[in-house]
Amino acid sequence: MNKKSVFVILFSFIILVSFTQCKDSGNEPAPTPTPQDSVGDVGVWLTTGNESCLLKKMTPINFSRDFADFTIVVDTTTTYQYIDGFGAALTGSSAHLIHQMSAQNRKKLLDDLFDPEKGIGINYLRITIGSSDFSIGTYSYCDSPDINKFDIPEIDRNELLPVLKEILEINPTMKILASPWSAPAWMKSNNSMYGGSLRGEEVYNDFAEYFVRYVQVFEQEGIHIDALTIQNEPMHETGGYPTMKMLWQEQNKIIRDYLGPKFIANGIQTKIIIWDHNFDMSYYPINILNDPVTRQYVNGTGWHGYGGNASAIEQVTSLYPDKETYFTEISGGGWNTDTRMGNMFYYMKDFLMATVNRGSKNFLMWNLALNPQHGPTTTTWGGCQNCRGVVTINENETYIRNEEYYLLGHFAKFVRLGAVRVNSSCYNLPSGMTISSFMNSDGSKVVVILNRSGSLQKYNIRCGNRKFYYQQVDESVVSFKF
Repeated sequence: MNKKSVFVILFSFIILVSFTQCKDSGNEPAPTPTPQDSVGDVGVWLTTGNESCLLKKMTPINFSRDFADFTIVVDTTTTYQYIDGFGAALTGSSAHLIHQMSAQNRKKLLDDLFDPEKGIGINYLRITIGSSDFSIGTYSYCDSPDINKFDIPEIDRNELLPVLKEILEINPTMKILASPWSAPAWMKSNNSMYGGSLRGEEVYNDFAEYFVRYVQVFEQEGIHIDALTIQNEPMHETGGYPTMKMLWQEQNKIIRDYLGPKFIANGIQTKIIIWDHNFDMSYYPINILNDPVTRQYVNGTGWHGYGGNASAIEQVTSLYPDKETYFTEISGGGWNTDTRMGNMFYYMKDFLMATVNRGSKNFLMWNLALNPQHGPTTTTWGGCQNCRGVVTINENETYIRNEEYYLLGHFAKFVRLGAVRVNSSCYNLPSGMTISSFMNSDGSKVVVILNRSGSLQKYNIRCGNRKFYYQQVDESVVSFKF
């Protein structure tokens, strides 16, 4: 071999090595990683319309490379709101019924409601500041016309506080929202907790102080009030049970000039949530948030589902995206004419998923527990006389898990405090399917899928480089955790 040939071979070798090194340096896209399949890593809990499965834990399924009709992509790099929790209201009536149970039966019920392993893991509660339409009697936290006589009423000391403390032993991270149905009667123009409005600016300071004292006295009991609203359903007034009319101008002034500054002065971290009423009057929270002074004291807006629809949330968040969204009340009841699970699917799609998918940090049903007569109610003719609790407690202390139990369970049991909602997408998702997806603080993912499409659906769920295959029957909801 002559010198010229050797030179040519050496030159070619150098070029080849250089080219290979260039490819390995990342100047060209790396090949798609091979999916790592694993066995039994996807937990599955199913509820079907015929009730053959009720939040039933199914056999875990495997990540696989099986192909389905369409793919739902879960993207944990695109995140939305943090989740505070899912739950209901521990009304005076609910506390009364639960407190009356024997210690053994009460513990069984509370574990079923609040323990995520033994039950559904409810982690958010709403409580009433004084009477609502579901209370044992009519009372406020300061029935004497002197704010310095503020105190926890005997009925709440005897029933609400003990039940709350038992719940907190099961779930110490429980979030609590408090709301009044009326100010004390002496602060109102009609001298009654039933209907009417505040007397005017002469009582605004005392009314704001009422909330300061409330938060402080509960803190002394070891109960932290995470958030409050200053009036439940401020645009609803009736003489049938405790209510109070409060126009947006008044709510704005009370928060801006009295309550907000008092919370700051007293070092109170409890969040102030405005509105606390239906979807159909979005002008109310918008007008309050338009005030730049008030806005600095307000954490977000609370919504009820008895009028309008969840798209109202977007009207507020589009203007004030830095303010939080809360869903604070909806009830099931005798007006629901579908099957039990048909009712559940309705509330899931139109309220729970509709609000959470629009940014709500929580979701609350109304009464946690009622008796078979839909009570006890504060009066026998005012308010809701056919509402349904999350559970129904019978006279013999057994209880029925109503559709609301399974509604909350499909989320609360798996989506824990501090979870973040994450993006999920599907280019050809069949009509009648609804998806919510989350990632817990421990990295576990939760996907809840409602199928009311009219047929069996075969799909993949892909997250990162892994995917799994599932066939979901019509009229069902499934929660996956992986």
